[in-house]
Amino acid sequence: MSNAFGLHGKTVLITGGSRGIGAAIARQVVTAGGAVVIADVLDDDGKATAADLGERARFVHLDVTSEEQWRQAVELAVAEFGTLSGLVNNAGIATAQLLHEESVENFRKVIDVNLTGVFIGLKTAIPVMQRNGGGSIVNISSAAGLMGVALTSSYGASKWAVRGMSKIVAVEQGLSRVRVNSVHPGMIYTPMTAPTGIEPGEGGYTNAPMARVGVPDEIASAVVYLLSDAAAYVTGAELAVDGGWTAGPAVKPVTE
Repeated sequence: MSNAFGLHGKTVLITGGSRGIGAAIARQVVTAGGAVVIADVLDDDGKATAADLGERARFVHLDVTSEEQWRQAVELAVAEFGTLSGLVNNAGIATAQLLHEESVENFRKVIDVNLTGVFIGLKTAIPVMQRNGGGSIVNISSAAGLMGVALTSSYGASKWAVRGMSKIVAVEQGLSRVRVNSVHPGMIYTPMTAPTGIEPGEGGYTNAPMARVGVPDEIASAVVYLLSDAAAYVTGAELAVDGGWTAGPAVKPVTE
């Protein structure tokens, strides 16, 4: 593997990094040679994940809606590892309700975590990356940020906005060499989606052309690529990792 795909000398802060997709990204960052700061409100899970990853991992409590906690998280990354070269805005919450049945209070809560939290993270991390000569930011959106998905009024709205904000910041920061891209997972088996009854494995999700549910490591691999120098000329992109779900409807296998 080319050294361009490695993360040696890079430090990445990952929100929602205690479990699921965030924890998978953290593991792959460390495997690729980087250091990681796991940021989450799930303190016990986060501390356990960091301890499991060893000396190149730290945990910090972070409510992504708090400007002060964001400042503290970024400062910890710099203090512990000397730099902040990557940010993955992964923390998020979801609900499943028809738009006309969702409360305004709930809508605002989802937007605050999924969108405002990303905004504060960008605002806090970008100046540090600018001083370091650049960096890579990956915002986790969703397949629901590429198409209309029923029962996702607040979640889908937030993920469409994250997609758009990623492109805006990519344009603004091009000359600063701060790259910003969005990743759009399809149906992935995580602690957040498990209660829906989905199961990983072949044939478990017929909405997608590949007809299966994804796993967190498949999202993590895409994110680590975008964090690496192998993606040095990639910014403002949106990468769907969804088994073809957003490409078009699934079809029945062709038989003789």
